[in-house]
Amino acid sequence: MASPPPAAGRLLVVATPIGNLEDLSPRALAALREAALVYCEDTRRTGNLFARHGLSTARVSCHEHNEFRRIPEMLERLARGETLALVSDAGTPGVSDPGRLLAAAAAEAGHRVEPVAGPSAVAAILSVCGFPAVPFSFLGFPPSRRGERARWYARFAARDETRVLFESPFRVVESLEEMARAWGDPRVCLGRELTKLHEEVLRGTASSVAALLGRRPGVKGEIAIAAAPSAAAVAAHPGVGADLADDAEREGGPEGDDAAGTDE
Repeated sequence: MASPPPAAGRLLVVATPIGNLEDLSPRALAALREAALVYCEDTRRTGNLFARHGLSTARVSCHEHNEFRRIPEMLERLARGETLALVSDAGTPGVSDPGRLLAAAAAEAGHRVEPVAGPSAVAAILSVCGFPAVPFSFLGFPPSRRGERARWYARFAARDETRVLFESPFRVVESLEEMARAWGDPRVCLGRELTKLHEEVLRGTASSVAALLGRRPGVKGEIAIAAAPSAAAVAAHPGVGADLADDAEREGGPEGDDAAGTDE
C-alpha cells in the first residue's frame, strides 16, 4: 500500500445530526473548526448547523449534480497539505448521500480520508427496531416510479436478514403496500423525524402501518424503515428471528412508542 506523499492533506468525512443539532459530537465540532473548507450537500442547511454551534469555516456546495466537478479543486487543495471536511445535509456522507466520489478520489490520490463518526438514520432505526441486526441490508431509497418500485421490492424479497430503507413521506403509504405484497407483509419498524421534536416510531405489519399512515393526510418528515427477515428465512433458520413470529401473533395492528405522541 503506497504511503501518502509528504505534503498529503486530509479529507475528514464528518457525520452531522439527523435532526437534533445537539447530536454534533465534540470531535465533529473540532473537525469542522480545523478544516480550511467544508464541502456541503446544501450550504444553507449546513449554515443552520454552523450558526447553532458558532462555526465560521468557509463552505462550498458539493451535491449529486456537481460532486464530480469538485474533485480537481479538492485534490489541488489536498496536495497543498490542507485539511478539508465533507458533510451531507444530515447523517453520514456517502450513506445514501453525496460524498462517495470525493472520498474515493482523495484516497486514490494517496491522501488520508478519515471518518468522523456520528449520527446515522440507519443505525438509529436498527437500534430500536428489535429485529436481528447481524446481518442486515441497507437498501437506500426505493425508486419513485410505481413499476420500478415493484421490481425493486421483488429483487429483495427473499433476503434472510433485516432490511433497512429510506422513503419519502409522499410515497411511504404506497411503498409499504408494495412491500406487503412483495415481502409477505413483514413486521416493520418505521421511524419518522428521528431525534426531532415530533419523533415517532411505529411498529406492526407493513400493511397495518400503511393503513395507519393512510389515515393521516400530509404526513411529514424523514422516514427510515426496518423490515424483519422474510418468513422463508425464519423458517429456514429457526434460531434467527423466531421471536418475530410470536410478536406478529400477539400484536394485530401497529403501535407507536413515540415520545411526543403528536403528529406535525
